[in-house]
Amino acid sequence: MDKDKLIRDYLEGVTQLQDSVARLTDEQRRSHPVAGKWSIHEVVCHLADFEPIMTDRMTRVIALEKPDLLGADESLFAKSLAYDARDFDEQLRLIAVLRSHTARILKATPEAAFGRIGVHSEAGPLTLEQLIQRATNHLPHHIAFIKEKRAALGA
Repeated sequence: MDKDKLIRDYLEGVTQLQDSVARLTDEQRRSHPVAGKWSIHEVVCHLADFEPIMTDRMTRVIALEKPDLLGADESLFAKSLAYDARDFDEQLRLIAVLRSHTARILKATPEAAFGRIGVHSEAGPLTLEQLIQRATNHLPHHIAFIKEKRAALGA
């Protein structure tokens, strides 16, 4: 494992996300150009909902001995947490601040701790390294959907 690269990749997701939504109007962000799928606005709200969850999981694994890590149902979050009322730029800032905050903690964490384990309620035992990789992959996974929506919008 290359700790520095792992953390660098984790941080790069923020820039990739910001680039993927650049120069879109509020109307474009809130439109549903792909039938039955979230809008770009809703995708970013989802990411902002799950960033603190992923931060919590990582920090719990660092601080606690084999902590329980709760799963979360994204559809219940989207249905219940006022995505329409949220400020888009604030959601992006939240993601950026949490990534910066967590990266600072990870940089100060000894490399040996990246093997520490938490027990996810759905996925089972996961190491800190695996949790970081999951968080790192989460943004690009959804950026692909944003790109699909941008293409459908012709943006």
